[in-house]
Amino acid sequence: MNFVIVDVETTGGSPKSSKITELAMYKYDGNEIIDEYSTLVNPEQDIPEFIVRLTGITNNHVKNAPKFFEVAKDVIEFFEDCIFVAHNVSFDYGMFRSEFKTLGYDFRKPHVCTVIASRQIIPGHESYSLGKLSREIGIKIENRHRAGGDALATTKLFDILYKKDKTRLSALIKEELNPKSVHPNLDINTVDSIPNKTGIYKFFNEFNQIIYIGKSIHIKNRVEQHLRNNKSVKGTRMIEEISRIEYELTGSELIALLFESELIKEHQPKFNRKLRKSRFPFGLFDQANKEGYIELSIDSIGKNESIPLIHFSTKKEGISYLRHLVEVHSLCQKHCGLYNSKTSCFQYEIDECNGACIGKEKPVDYNSRIESHIETLQYNGRSFMIMEKGRERNEKSIVLIKDGVYQGYGYAPYQYYTKSMDQLSDILLFKKEDRDVKSIINSYLRNNKKHKIFEFHQEV
Repeated sequence: MNFVIVDVETTGGSPKSSKITELAMYKYDGNEIIDEYSTLVNPEQDIPEFIVRLTGITNNHVKNAPKFFEVAKDVIEFFEDCIFVAHNVSFDYGMFRSEFKTLGYDFRKPHVCTVIASRQIIPGHESYSLGKLSREIGIKIENRHRAGGDALATTKLFDILYKKDKTRLSALIKEELNPKSVHPNLDINTVDSIPNKTGIYKFFNEFNQIIYIGKSIHIKNRVEQHLRNNKSVKGTRMIEEISRIEYELTGSELIALLFESELIKEHQPKFNRKLRKSRFPFGLFDQANKEGYIELSIDSIGKNESIPLIHFSTKKEGISYLRHLVEVHSLCQKHCGLYNSKTSCFQYEIDECNGACIGKEKPVDYNSRIESHIETLQYNGRSFMIMEKGRERNEKSIVLIKDGVYQGYGYAPYQYYTKSMDQLSDILLFKKEDRDVKSIINSYLRNNKKHKIFEFHQEV
């Protein structure tokens, strides 16, 4: 198995509108470099000034360089029976696909990303950018931001990854979609055009019926996973029926979750059966026992008639959350259903429980810690907005909670600022709150730290 490790310099950051100005390729056989190829390329368009400052490649440098169609045959021959490798492979591979597409050639190769591979095989690094990771592991990059220097550094990184765990690396190789394996009406080129950003996607059958709705922070990768998932009966059936794909960017993962839930309830797609019922079938419940201590438990929503404090997708997730509460708030395992005993709980034996299990700690003191935590789980009439990145660099997303009730979401210019909720009415898509919506927001606020909260203390 041979690999070609690639790096390209381009006129911009998008395969759709950019062209290659320089490419470098190193062929690696699992032990050493066995061949190499590099060339400047005339992009047939001006190189922007900021790209010139980054790479040092000017219009004069490429004026007499070969155009891509003049080196295309060499590239194809160099790649024969090889796997495409790059750092952030979706960009370099996308550039090759785009360049060949203008020539009427469908360039498809199995490919692997050294960013993803590095995260799995050599975890624990602060950054996985090529420059920072190379410095940390002792790879010296000559001519940074030039194709030859970056491609050689990536090759040295790939050599480390391959020799450390070639089995795991092989498992990360992605086969390109085969047009013959999907529905004849599905245009594979539409999949290529899907951005690898946060949003929702919809699958339609040949009768224009929505059969599946999903969300992802990398929607292109997720769609491709669906189209390769022939290992289950459901996956195979869905691949056979997908004849059209639509997507919508949201920028914010929270908005993607809310939008997905809303669309599934509206359209009831047949392959979303689990989400149609409830995506949060378990809950955290509280109930005082006869001694006056609040007991916490994780239970099925259908079995417990009480209203849960928060919801969970799985019982395992709920139990994990409850164990965390016990540890952080010095709660009693016995009163949380995590330790079955007629005497004290294990936490008491190691001095991490104050003795509520044997009546040593008074109910009022024990319950106060639980009640304090419960207050943080509920909006309790609060008004605030959750802010995250938007669909584009110059905007931000907003999710509004007013008087403890979800109002909806929208987008505003990045520098947008307001002290009044009334001013949000022009940019907000107003939505209705339901159990799933509240659970989605609570879960997101618990588990995601990338958002910002702006509290509305009073209307101005």
